[in-house]
Amino acid sequence: MNYMGVDVGTSGCKAVVFDERGQQVASAYREYDLIISNDGGAELDSDNVMKQCFVVMREAAGAAGKSIRGVGISSQGEAFTAIDGDGHALSNGMVTSDVRSAPYVAEFPGAFGEERLYQITGHTSHTMFTLFKLLWLKDNRPDAWTNASKFLCMEDLLQFHLGLDPAISWSLAGRTMMFDVRKHEWSTDILSAAGVRADQLARPMPSGKVAGRLDKRIIADLGLSPDAFVVVGGHDQVAGALGGGATEPGIGMYATGTTECITAAFANPVFTEDMRNGNLCTYDHAVDGLYATLAFSLTGGNILKWFRDEFGALEIAESERTGVDAYEILLKSAPPEPTSLLVLPYFTPSGTPHFDLKTPGAILGLRLGTSRGEFIRALLEGVALEMRLNVDTLERSGCPVEQLRAIGGGAKSPYWVQLKADVIGKPVTVLDITEAACLGMAMLARAADNGVSLADLTSEWVRSAETIHPQPDIAAEYDRKFEAYKKLHPAIRDVALA
Repeated sequence: MNYMGVDVGTSGCKAVVFDERGQQVASAYREYDLIISNDGGAELDSDNVMKQCFVVMREAAGAAGKSIRGVGISSQGEAFTAIDGDGHALSNGMVTSDVRSAPYVAEFPGAFGEERLYQITGHTSHTMFTLFKLLWLKDNRPDAWTNASKFLCMEDLLQFHLGLDPAISWSLAGRTMMFDVRKHEWSTDILSAAGVRADQLARPMPSGKVAGRLDKRIIADLGLSPDAFVVVGGHDQVAGALGGGATEPGIGMYATGTTECITAAFANPVFTEDMRNGNLCTYDHAVDGLYATLAFSLTGGNILKWFRDEFGALEIAESERTGVDAYEILLKSAPPEPTSLLVLPYFTPSGTPHFDLKTPGAILGLRLGTSRGEFIRALLEGVALEMRLNVDTLERSGCPVEQLRAIGGGAKSPYWVQLKADVIGKPVTVLDITEAACLGMAMLARAADNGVSLADLTSEWVRSAETIHPQPDIAAEYDRKFEAYKKLHPAIRDVALA
């Protein structure tokens, strides 16, 4: 039998099929565009996202044959869709980087109690979380709010379209900031204060439990095994951590997708001032019984996508002509040594540790002699320096990370991985599969089907390809550059807000 992992991301969705030994059998991917508005909105057409999910599931299943018994769904965090009683979307999905809910981040915690909110949810307030986006919808899209039968995140929305009574993983529920991460249930106090009913949300369940079995119509449409089922999946970051074997202290999963994120695991929930001051959350891992925290930059791989879309017409044309990925062509023009530029990568609102919604990105040091390749490398350096700042914050908070495991699109580039290792000063292990979130979801399905432990599956399925170590001379240059970088955010913040 084979098992499928589906990953519903911010810029695209993918389905990957694995056999019983964890070997990849087939995959499919479709990209979609964010809908950006001048008022800070960032949305996805949820109907199109679901359509593309069905396309990739159908395509991957077709390539693998009618042998897929179990499916697990990994989902981007926070984005939700209001649907009516017939399942029609009443709103687009407001994704992580949508900042229109900023006024509610100040108002709601003030009335509810910031400390109380943190102790329930394990998160500090930010516009990314579903709670505040729902409050924005309530005031600004009253028709959608009034007519909504349910508010579903992408994992449970896809389950709904698959004909199931939707269940949401504990990890994804944690990203809504309406979930009690210790009691593992929707917080009645938070829901009451927000005006949301528990029956408007999906059933919270631990990752790996069977959410339901698919009916014959869906099975025939997608080309799955006659007895196919769906397991409860997880937030994409912890899904990737499972698929990459980051299930013990000291190992951090370093994911480069639309955003950059390091996921670190621990055995018990941690609520400390250092964690809170660094905006480091505590929520459920995709491995039942474990917790995780996230250190992240909301500007990640999207900064290279921005450059490609705005300035990479020649590379896009060459890619179409040769079949070589446009990103690979772009990176070939970048130099191997550190640049003289310094980039604050706040092309979106920042992530941890600052949770800064207002300070814009900045590029310092430009000269007429600055080359296009230097510009590209500097953008990647800025993101990596921000992640080094996050690694330092993790260590000060009692969650040291000694080894990083790379997943996501950025792990496919040896150049990019070496840059990360040099900037952060830690070894980075590249896995033999970059689609770790899908692998983690397939592991959950396999475990649910056969009763094999996730620990055994991890040792069998998770394979390392190569460990990239920092280059001492270059790493020393980045040590010096990091000292300058730490001064950049307060300087740009003060100028931008003056």
